[in-house]
Amino acid sequence: MTRRTTLAALAFALMCSTSFAADDTIKIGVNQPLTGAFAASGTYVTNGAKIAADEINAKGGVLGKKIELVIEDNKSNPTEAAAVAEKLITSDKVPVMMGAWGSSLTLATMPKLEEYSVPMLVETSSSGKITTSGNPYVFRISPPSSVEAEAFGPIASKLGIKKVDFLVINNDWGRGAAADFTKMLKAKGVEVGLVETMDASAQDMSAQLAKLKASDADTILVTSAVDQLTLVFKQMAALGLKKRVITTGGSQNPDQLVDQAGPAANGTLHLVTFAPWWPEKGPNPQAAAYFLGEWKKRGFDNAGATESFRGYDGIRTIAAAIAAGGAADPASIQKGFWKVNLIGLNGPIAFHKTGPEGKESGQSSPEVYLIEIADGKIAPANP
Repeated sequence: MTRRTTLAALAFALMCSTSFAADDTIKIGVNQPLTGAFAASGTYVTNGAKIAADEINAKGGVLGKKIELVIEDNKSNPTEAAAVAEKLITSDKVPVMMGAWGSSLTLATMPKLEEYSVPMLVETSSSGKITTSGNPYVFRISPPSSVEAEAFGPIASKLGIKKVDFLVINNDWGRGAAADFTKMLKAKGVEVGLVETMDASAQDMSAQLAKLKASDADTILVTSAVDQLTLVFKQMAALGLKKRVITTGGSQNPDQLVDQAGPAANGTLHLVTFAPWWPEKGPNPQAAAYFLGEWKKRGFDNAGATESFRGYDGIRTIAAAIAAGGAADPASIQKGFWKVNLIGLNGPIAFHKTGPEGKESGQSSPEVYLIEIADGKIAPANP
């Protein structure tokens, strides 16, 4: 860090001691992709966050103050995500943020967290680097791809998988998923073949799919967002590619795939971290029922529930950290995160330390479920 940057950060820290206390509300920055390749997902997460904020405020807020979401669009672009983080911190003076959906977006914001000593709740990103690179201002409730892979291990054995190929988005999220699942699969004696990549904005995956069709792998693991997955499934059907397909990352919105991909989605399997189709069977049925009821009441697309819950749980977790820290400044909230203990829509939320000693990030461990699209309907997978 340069001397100039250090002085700027110190000036910001001094400003924090008075500005946060003087606010009538407690601001929470929301850094999400509302336009660009990941816009659908970012919008779902943001709408989930709004439901949580309204619920918290209706119950009196936190520390006697209402919370205020300051929402900014990172345009699905890492450079924009970093700029948004700096704006939220320096201009909007938020003491805490939630973001930034994709792993590349989140990784781009992380230097800003350290520069200004402001914590961020990571609600979606799964790259292992996010919590192992040594950033003490990062607290993640979504599973890293290594945790998702570990949860999938016993399922892979039951499915009788012999050889796997990958088709992943060419960024930290996709490449990280391929690496972590490869490590787990090889440890279980499963052969790993091709690792094909596709850009986030790619519309034509026929070249990659032709290679996958010619491969002798019995299973293809796919990591991408819902709109691109729709194209992948349709193009698979057009090519007559009929292998077992499993998506990872929990950002595929199975209901939306049913609507958009139609019969092309039948038979596909999906790893998700929230099962809104059976809320009564989840770890927090009461909260799930409330959230899904509000989601429906507001006229939001049911297909978004598998992602929007991340925003809902994210804001609830931040509110719990503010309460636990006892004050609405960044340092108090950072300490408060380590005291959080609540039941989210996909299991207990409590942070354990991960990363280099002395600079550990916080990681929670949510549930992971495997579901199947069969005849246009969502059903639990029974390997």
